[in-house]
Amino acid sequence: MASPLTDLVLPAAAARFVLLANHVLSAAPAATERLQARSGQSLRIEVEGWRIPLPPPPPLSLRITPAGLLEAMAIDEPGRDAPDLQLRVDASQPLSAARSLAVGQVPAVHVEGDAALAADITWILANVRWDIAADLERVVGGPLGETVARAGEQVLAAARGLVQGVAGTIRKP
Repeated sequence: MASPLTDLVLPAAAARFVLLANHVLSAAPAATERLQARSGQSLRIEVEGWRIPLPPPPPLSLRITPAGLLEAMAIDEPGRDAPDLQLRVDASQPLSAARSLAVGQVPAVHVEGDAALAADITWILANVRWDIAADLERVVGGPLGETVARAGEQVLAAARGLVQGVAGTIRKP
């Protein structure tokens, strides 16, 4: 049974994820071009092996738009239960996944379904990254954007070191 907080937070988080994904995709013309050829196809993202003492995120069903972007599918929408592609993200080792993300690697994802769509999604996951520095520069201007980006890189480097240190400590007997 879902709580009122979960009923509010999860849809908002899903909407923000779609906005961020579309922002990143729109900055990569090769990615949107690949997805334009897949217009109308759907995919579902599920989290498996959830061990965190919070409710796991529900499956997220997305459809590819004619512009090569993503849109969330409604819960009762036809085709939602039979996606063309299913992505299952392994969340059983959250520290390992965080370490992978911290060094720019994609965590373990099981891909199942349409082979051509799977190839395009796999290419996007391997090749498209969010250019945070460029976004900051557009928002706050050149010199300040560069300063903020450098500070962010230093924080990210510190976070990488922390994640790697914690993961290394946990593995030791």
